[in-house]
Parts: sequence; structure tokens; C-alpha cells
Amino acid sequence: MKKSILLFIIFMILVFLIPSVFSRSFLFSNAEVKSGTQNNENEKFNIEEPYDYNQHSTIRLLHKADQSVEELPLDTYLLGVVSAEMPANFEQEALNAQALVARTYTLYTIINSSKHENADICDDSACCQAWLSKEDRLAKWEENLRDENWSKIEKAVNTTKGKVITYEGNIIDAFFHSNSGGLTETPAGVWGGTNYPYLQSVETAGEDAYSQYSSEVILTKEELKNKIMESHPDLILDYNAENPIEITEYTESNRVKTIRIGNINLSGVEIRNLIGLRSTNFTFKIDGENIVFSVIGYGHGVGMSQTGADSMAKNGSNYEEIVKHFYTGVEIVNI
Repeated sequence: MKKSILLFIIFMILVFLIPSVFSRSFLFSNAEVKSGTQNNENEKFNIEEPYDYNQHSTIRLLHKADQSVEELPLDTYLLGVVSAEMPANFEQEALNAQALVARTYTLYTIINSSKHENADICDDSACCQAWLSKEDRLAKWEENLRDENWSKIEKAVNTTKGKVITYEGNIIDAFFHSNSGGLTETPAGVWGGTNYPYLQSVETAGEDAYSQYSSEVILTKEELKNKIMESHPDLILDYNAENPIEITEYTESNRVKTIRIGNINLSGVEIRNLIGLRSTNFTFKIDGENIVFSVIGYGHGVGMSQTGADSMAKNGSNYEEIVKHFYTGVEIVNI
């Protein structure tokens, strides 16, 4: 009798326990599948677990001059970018920062852009990033500096190997430029649209020590009129009128946002391109038959200033400190 009761109890335990075991196994299996699906959906944007650096261990580089496409290992490509984009006589930590920024910019472009049909990125700085082959880069340096300079470029890429800049787990659009004039610009101030939280306006000391800091463009009144009329043939410009040229709006960093020339309103970016100014941070004066444009900084002003990075490096900042100064709230991660 006791044996029958014991067998009955064991039977009842098994009846309740077995479904529970299978249910837990089913739930865990579903959870793993769901997690895998989410990883695949976020693969293009998240740089932590789902992102696989090996996907882009090589890149397809479009040479704009002859429209040929060359496949290169990513870090080999970056040697050509860093050597083309930043002077080799800059401080090592500034070059390290440039290598990290260039790698981040490259991967962001590959993941998020489709501007080149058969290539990931091109060698035109006006479109993507500048690039030079090692042979061409060495030829442009004085012979006695070639080994030292190339060693610094290699050290920059190798020191930051496998590292990228992220914001909230996502790779950033790492804009950079030559000289901010002491204060960087937000993207909306240049291109309009919405600002990125990691691209804020920040101050940098010491940029006035560089030749890129200030420049001047002088045009005759007729030359200025002709340059504007190339894009705006309906221009009416009377230099005898009151305020024939007037800056009407500034950006957050005191760059020219809009300027009125005669009856035409132009953005600061457009006037910069039309008359060849180094940046939109400019003033002007009418001096007899000439218009004198005095310019501060070089480039669009968004993201890392290269001369600002070198100035910070000269004052003891390392590449991580430089990057985190120019890109607000970011992390540097290994991928």
C-alpha cells in the first residue's frame, strides 16, 4: 500500500514537472531568437556587440581622377588619409586624434552613405576625405624627413587601431576641418537641419598661432558683381545705395549665416564658395573700388579642428582628451 502511494506521488510530480521544463526551454529558445533578430536589425547602427569590424576590414576606394576603384585594407587606407589630411610636423597626439577621427568618419560613411555606386568612399576631400598613396606622399616630403614623417603616420594609425568614436553606442559622423578660428560651429549653422548632440560649438585656444587662422580676399566691385551674377543673373547691385552689402544674420559661433548683396540674399556658405573665402567667419569693408573680406579660420568649422588638436597636444593633451573636447559626450571604443 505504501509503495503504491509513493509511486502515485512520483507520478504526479512528473506530470507537473515535465511541462514546466519544456515551457522554460521553449521560452529561452524564443528569447535567443528574438535577441538575434534585434541584433540583425541594429547591425548597421550599433557599435557594441552587433557590429562586426571585420565586415569592413577592407574598403573600396574610388580615385576621382581616373574613376578607378582600388580595394585596400582599412588601416592601410587610413595611412593615406592621415598623411594627406594633417601635416606630419603636427604633434603625435594630434595625428593620433586624426587617425581615430578618420577611421570613425570612414566607417560611418560606409554604413550610412551610398553616394558612390561601386565604392565605399572616394579620395576627394570636397566629397569624402583626402587620400594619397605612400609613394605620392613620400615624394612631396623633403627626403631627409620622409622616414620620420611616415613613422609618425604609422604610429597614429597603429595606436588607434580598432578604435572608433561613438555616441550612445552609435558610431558618429566625425566631421573635421583645418582651423575653427577659436570656436567650432554646429552642423545646423552650416548646412541647416537638425544639430547632432555630439557636434556642439566648443572653444579652442591657440589657433591664432597658425597660418590657417586668418586670411584676406580682395575683389574689385566689378569682380564681386560678376562672381555673384554667375549664379544670380538677376542681381541688382548699386554701390552708391545705402548699405549695398549687409550681413543680416549670424550663426551661434558668429559666422555669417546670411548676407544681402544688392537685392540678393545669400547664405554664408554660398558666398564663401562663390568668392573663395576660407570660412564663413568673415567681415568686409568697401575700400574705394575694392571690397576687402577679412576671414578667420579655415573650413566649415564643424567637429575637430586640426590646428586646435595640435594646439591642445602642444599643451599636453592626449588624443582621447582631444577627441572628447571636440565631440561632446562621446566614448572611444574598441570594435
